[in-house]
Amino acid sequence: MIGRVHSIETCGTVDGPGIRFILFMQGCPLRCQYCHNPDSWKATDGQEMDTNKLIKEIVKYKPYMNSSGGGITISGGEPLLQADFVADLFQKCKAEGIHTCIDTSGFVKLDKAAKVLDYTDLVLLDVKSFNPQVYKNVTGVELAPTLEFERILAERNIPVWLRYVLVPNLTDNLDDIEALAKYLTTLSNVERIDVLPFHKMGEFKWSELGYEYKLTDTQEPSAELVNTAKSIFHKYNLPIFGLASIV
Repeated sequence: MIGRVHSIETCGTVDGPGIRFILFMQGCPLRCQYCHNPDSWKATDGQEMDTNKLIKEIVKYKPYMNSSGGGITISGGEPLLQADFVADLFQKCKAEGIHTCIDTSGFVKLDKAAKVLDYTDLVLLDVKSFNPQVYKNVTGVELAPTLEFERILAERNIPVWLRYVLVPNLTDNLDDIEALAKYLTTLSNVERIDVLPFHKMGEFKWSELGYEYKLTDTQEPSAELVNTAKSIFHKYNLPIFGLASIV
């Protein structure tokens, strides 16, 4: 099975548990204002790779995965745009006893995603905002498909680590964050919530590609703001990561 790959990280430590082989796929339907990989948007870019060759490379890292509780994470772009490829690779990984994780926005066709979820151990779900208008402003697409995708994950009891990027004057409305927290209390499969402070590390790529970067004047959130956002999830007894930093 052939797919288009943006890049590979062989020993990642921030995209799921343990040491992970991370495959960043090419193509994404979202146009997030703070995206740090806008060069992954076009589905026709990237490098063609074959799952048979990839699995031979991936298994070389099994000692690191096994010793750390790691595995493989497929990210993007939006990896579920290439669902057939991801499903084929995950099936091969499961046959090797490798833990599988997918990092997705959830803006996907559910019939395509189902074949991937059959071989998925963990989902990193990126929720950009719980306010539909803000979500559309941030990403250019609708929120509803992401919520439907999360419902499917809950029905299948697939563990979720939820990621929320905190951007001053964009996704920092405390009422919206509280609404998200209340929603998450209705789900049984959310194992961890990460509040990720906004950064501009990918701004230079926007300039190189000739894209307008709207957040040039936006500052990174203060530690106080990050802690305030974390405290909202904590108030609802949700599994917020970095609890010790809350004051």
